Amino acid sequence: MKGRTTLPFHLSFRTILFSVAVVAVFFGGTLWALDRFFPQNPLDESRPALAALAPLQPVTRNSVIVAPVAVADLAIRDVMEANAPRGLDGKNENPLADLLGKADIGWSISRGPIVVSSVASGLNIATTLNGALRATGQVADQSGRLAGTITGLLGNKLGRGVEKLTTRALDQRADIRGNVSVTSHPSLLQNWRIEPNLTGNVSLADGGMTIAGIKLNVSNEVKPLLDKTVGEQISKLSVRLRDDRTLETAARKQWMQMCRSIRLGQAAAGAPNLWLEVRPTKAFAAQPRIVPDWVILTLGVQAETRIVPQQTKPECPFPAKLDLTLQQTDQGKVSIAVPIDVPFTELNRVLEQQLKGRTFPESGDAPGKVTVLAAKVSASGDRLLISLRVQAKENRSWFGLGAEATVHIWGKPKLDQAQQIMRLTDISLDVQSQAAFGLLGTAARAAIPYLQDALAQNAVIDLKPFAASARKSIQDAIADFQKPVDGVEVEAAVNDLRLVDVEFDSTTLRVIAEADGSARALVRKIALQQ
Repeated sequence: MKGRTTLPFHLSFRTILFSVAVVAVFFGGTLWALDRFFPQNPLDESRPALAALAPLQPVTRNSVIVAPVAVADLAIRDVMEANAPRGLDGKNENPLADLLGKADIGWSISRGPIVVSSVASGLNIATTLNGALRATGQVADQSGRLAGTITGLLGNKLGRGVEKLTTRALDQRADIRGNVSVTSHPSLLQNWRIEPNLTGNVSLADGGMTIAGIKLNVSNEVKPLLDKTVGEQISKLSVRLRDDRTLETAARKQWMQMCRSIRLGQAAAGAPNLWLEVRPTKAFAAQPRIVPDWVILTLGVQAETRIVPQQTKPECPFPAKLDLTLQQTDQGKVSIAVPIDVPFTELNRVLEQQLKGRTFPESGDAPGKVTVLAAKVSASGDRLLISLRVQAKENRSWFGLGAEATVHIWGKPKLDQAQQIMRLTDISLDVQSQAAFGLLGTAARAAIPYLQDALAQNAVIDLKPFAASARKSIQDAIADFQKPVDGVEVEAAVNDLRLVDVEFDSTTLRVIAEADGSARALVRKIALQQ
């Protein structure tokens, strides 16, 4: 056709591509500029106003440790062996003073090894006695008075025998054999002392000695004095045991070891280092129980525990009185309650891992579907707000085109103790989010019920990693109390950790955890305080 110029096809297509490129560059540059100078997190788009929350205050929980302390009979034996006298001696008033004025009758006894055994009636402490009764000297009356006296008492024949003794020295000996047994019914006193409640008994084998024809019963002569001596020794030992500060000293040492801050480390990446503050406040105990080979003291401590952001130096005055209302137990108990503070930044990471990339409904026959691109959780009043960046698509669209929008969903947190997760209940779509879905089209609006139901099932925050971290921290703290001490073995372990409560402020979710475990101590060596 004349007067009309036709451009080559390749030139027209090149021009079109160039124009599109210019538009794309311009549009991309505009978006970059907006993002550079007016940055905005898509998840904060159209977010409803959040009610301000007061910061979480330091929280204190009561923790209890109850441990049976088993003291071996062998340890008690070693203490008795080291402190009981090994020999006793004494003199009897001369039973024949008028007859043998210059004769001395004395005795010397040594004990054998001490044996300690636990029986139902109490703690038995026994040892053997071996010694001798000895009469030495000479007949004092050289004038015949002794012979006359004995003759009058015992007859002419024995008197004449005694008369012969006036000319020679007297040195006669008889063996002493016997046993000493002491029974103890120990009881604890409120002033951290032990009342041993000792009772003793001496038994001697019959034996005799004949002096100048007069027979003396060794047991009768020695036992009254030996009873008196053993009684005096038991009294002294009772006083010493009653005044001994070994139990109090050991308790004070453990008390001060508990009174401190224990480093827990970080609850999550980027979170501050935390400390577990332990402040013991009360000590209690049960009366001793005697079982074969052991005497068992059940001791317990109540402490205030809390998580703090820095190391502290708590004040923990040692209790002057011991509460004796505790019941006896064979198995110790560890119950430590601690708060776990988790920042929302960490919760966002956990929540996004669970929801990002998920499409709802998951069935393919729905008219539309919504895919989660990002997720974020915020706090407001007694509820949590989950903000989702979603992409909505119509399944029946020939081009498969979709649009993006941010929706906000309210929910109340509820702790699932058995599963160690936090669920959101009473889920509802924010009003502004409903309007946003309306802009996405009919198919997107149809996906709203699916999304809400899916969130009810999937909007959970797994707290197991935080619980595991707390459990390890508590185990590490308990390990400090198991450091070897001469003669003492301490066994303690955390067997379970459960989550019991949840609270939050604008930046932090706090979960209260309780750790349960066992504890006991074995005492194989006792060092009495001097």
